[in-house]
Amino acid sequence: MVAEDKLAEIEELLKSLMSKYPDEVRAFMRFLNTVIKEKGLTVKEKELIALALGVATGCEWCITLHAKKALEAGASEEEIVEAAFVAVLMAGGPALMHMIPLMRVIKEFKKK
Repeated sequence: MVAEDKLAEIEELLKSLMSKYPDEVRAFMRFLNTVIKEKGLTVKEKELIALALGVATGCEWCITLHAKKALEAGASEEEIVEAAFVAVLMAGGPALMHMIPLMRVIKEFKKK
């Protein structure tokens, strides 16, 4: 499963960095956990924003992680694709091409 491989690569990277740069990784993870907490926006809304930014910047790992997190937070396939189209609106054709890995990820995670 390609999506699971991407998630494993993220985990492997963080583990590797943690062994040499624990302060930096812990600081990033604290920041991430603080930002993602529900406040004015729901976790689902924040994951959809992160997903759209992943599409706009072409980060397949971000797309995979945040598509999974958005689904876990209750986002529908329609909401995820709509968020990706907002990224395409703002970032153009290259972002549209990054909907290819997004659609694969949705398909993989929906099989579960």
